[in-house]
Amino acid sequence: MLRDRFLSFLKNRISGPLPGREAQQKLQPTPMAGDYSYPEMRDDAHPSSVAILLFEKEHSKLKDLHVILTLRTDSIRHGGQISFPGGRSDNNETLEETALRETEEEIGITRDEIHLIGSITPLYLSRSNNQITPFIAFLEEEPEPKPNPDEVEEVFSVPLSQLLHDATFVREKWDLSHASFEVPYWNVHTTPLWGATAMIMSEFLELYREFLNETD
Repeated sequence: MLRDRFLSFLKNRISGPLPGREAQQKLQPTPMAGDYSYPEMRDDAHPSSVAILLFEKEHSKLKDLHVILTLRTDSIRHGGQISFPGGRSDNNETLEETALRETEEEIGITRDEIHLIGSITPLYLSRSNNQITPFIAFLEEEPEPKPNPDEVEEVFSVPLSQLLHDATFVREKWDLSHASFEVPYWNVHTTPLWGATAMIMSEFLELYREFLNETD
């Protein structure tokens, strides 16, 4: 199975040097004004984590992995945006425990269903002062999410092949609240997949490309 082969690849690969910040920056919005710069990480940054949940669709003729994403409700932080399941860590909680707990709370997939493989490069999000650690995880079968309506408007999945396709990748000028940016994003939903989630996805896809190149 494609899932098993990619899982085996990742177990060895993520213990070595990762694509890291360079890969993340490919999807980072670029300020249009030359005097704007992103803030450095603060000492009091909140530890957070997210889960990059992967599965294979049952009975599909196309051999492809799918990644689970959520559309956040408008009433919470970063509302109306596409995200991975995840959030801030509670006291005395490991980052792995945070990713599992938040996934269950947000979309009803229990920790018993999730096989965590390991983490990739953390990303600092200055506007919320969060240090986000992404964990790659696999599901044995196609899930039946139960979104928490207080946090999640919609749960959906995207095939990784669609994210690798040039036709889904867009760059536009956006006038955001604090500055104008050239924003790269994936057009895979009525809501753009951009920002921190896209930056995390960018590094993950670098690893997936490596895997595909090795298995060609």
